[in-house]
Amino acid sequence: MAEISGKNFIPDSFQGDIAGQIGLLWELIKAPLIVPLLRLSVYICLAMSIMVFMERLYMGIVIVLVKLFRKKPEKRYKWEPMTDDIEMGNEAFPMVLVQIPMFNEKEVYKISIGAACNLSWPSDRLVIQVLDDSTDYSVKDMVERECMKWSSKGINIRYQIRQSRGGYKAGALKEGLEHDYVKECEYVVIFDADFRPEPDFLRRSVPFLIHNRDIGLVQARWRFVNSNECLLTRIQEMSLDYHFRVEQEVGSATHAFFGFNGTGGIWRIEAINEAGGWKDRTTVEDMDLAVRAGLKGWKFLYLGDLQVKSELPSTFKAFRFQQHRWSCGPANLFRKMGLDIATNKKVSLYKKFYVIYSFFFVRKLIAHMFTFFFYCVVIPLTILVPEVDVPKWGAIYIPCIITMLNSVGTPRSLHLLFHWVLFENVMSFHRTKATFIGLFEAKRVNEWVVTEKLGDTLKNKSNNKAVPLRKSVSKFLGDRINLHELGFAVFLFVCGLYDFLYGKSNYFIYLFLQSITFTIVGFGYVGTIVPSR
Repeated sequence: MAEISGKNFIPDSFQGDIAGQIGLLWELIKAPLIVPLLRLSVYICLAMSIMVFMERLYMGIVIVLVKLFRKKPEKRYKWEPMTDDIEMGNEAFPMVLVQIPMFNEKEVYKISIGAACNLSWPSDRLVIQVLDDSTDYSVKDMVERECMKWSSKGINIRYQIRQSRGGYKAGALKEGLEHDYVKECEYVVIFDADFRPEPDFLRRSVPFLIHNRDIGLVQARWRFVNSNECLLTRIQEMSLDYHFRVEQEVGSATHAFFGFNGTGGIWRIEAINEAGGWKDRTTVEDMDLAVRAGLKGWKFLYLGDLQVKSELPSTFKAFRFQQHRWSCGPANLFRKMGLDIATNKKVSLYKKFYVIYSFFFVRKLIAHMFTFFFYCVVIPLTILVPEVDVPKWGAIYIPCIITMLNSVGTPRSLHLLFHWVLFENVMSFHRTKATFIGLFEAKRVNEWVVTEKLGDTLKNKSNNKAVPLRKSVSKFLGDRINLHELGFAVFLFVCGLYDFLYGKSNYFIYLFLQSITFTIVGFGYVGTIVPSR
């Protein structure tokens, strides 16, 4: 019997150098297919980079002009301080509703309830709604007891629950406005469970609504009590400070329009009703309402000096879920409302262009895609295809200027700018994926995961004796290991190594550092690690 060899099962054409065969195939398809596609990708990314650069530059110029020449809101709009009227008594104060939506907020529920109950406003002109959608009955009991405690002190506080969580936060806010006792209220202010307004919040914001009938929303700025907790919270602070100090300020000053931040703002209930009320068709019900109200002609006012303390998500898991919601929702809303905005007849053509191009297209779509595809895909691939060149102005100069413009919101964190860039590149992967999910309405388009707030969790746990952690391997991998990030880490490392050995671009320094960042995130060593009990 003839000897059987493995070579008998391999075609003759592949019995030689397999690596050589692959190399030959690569050379055959590279010139007619790979090079043109990659070159087209470079041109598209350069076009997107110019769009983002022009947007950032425009906002930078506007914010400088606003700071130098623009009058303060109290001078631009009619505003008179709220004072006690001896003749009218408390009737001089309008009825205000405070809504506090909650979902299993064990660590922070006392914070927002206590802050709302301490607002400087006549108790008979203030209604506080605690909208509790908690599924944990022990948490429900604690929240209800807290409401009863404040009620016994003479505070008009209502504890409201629903039969189901239909519509999530939007559903809770909508149902809260349907109660009979709310019909007397003219304004509604919304605070998430981790928000703690100062006592004078209403006295500083309500006068703008009283004396300016065309203003439908007054938005306060967020400040963060745990920004120094870890590097993750410092990086978030940099991004959000730019959003509030530049994006919101520019939108308010130039178009009297911006996206409602979902909390820390006060609405005219008439504006909510005229816009069609709360809708749960996307995961950004706040932005949805703001766009619809803006199209009805209502003006929005941002008050940068009116600040509300809040908490940043300090675990990477919570931050990632939040970013998915914040990226997927706007893209999905743009899909649903793009045509409505373009055909609206109540607002000017200039404002429609601002909302469609600047607010949605560049900031909510292009910015995420450009960051991910250019820095994490296209530039690394050009290392492997040296026939395609990326001009220095597009790869280095414009990105550096964009980064510096983004840093103006938080000068104290300027030394963290390099860390911020590397981490934002990693997060651009999640944001880009979420953006496509929103645009094409994929299966996770309406995924709503409440952002976890830790409050004093770590402080309390540190006071207790340590308990041995017993986790299965699968549970550990699910909580800590992020395979997509690790895959990109390997890809970038290979490209960096190839550039170091054979390339001339000297991108390997950036690629190695970006690969390390993807690796750190991939193994879950980002943010606060919360010990389990």
